[in-house]
Amino acid sequence: MKRLIILAASLALAACAATQAADAIAPAAPGFLLGLWRGFIFPVAWIVSLFSGKVAVYAVPNNGGWYDFGYFLGIVVFGVGAPKSHVVTRDRVINVRARRIEG
Repeated sequence: MKRLIILAASLALAACAATQAADAIAPAAPGFLLGLWRGFIFPVAWIVSLFSGKVAVYAVPNNGGWYDFGYFLGIVVFGVGAPKSHVVTRDRVINVRARRIEG
């Protein structure tokens, strides 16, 4: 029952996704590589956009899915999410083969 509710909620959220017409994409619209670059420089561009109206953090119009995928990779893999993505910490080490000493 819980899985059915999660599936229904996921489908309802997917129905709200924004779409665009195929003829809305210009031939010279930014693609994957520009999306990757814009995702990588997102933190700096966002700060500059707070003080300047001429700087945008996302190119509109773009070529759709490939631009979005590049933007996502730029932010998550190469940009903001990259530095701390593989940090492992250990508080203590337990020796499994140690014998218990009873006193």
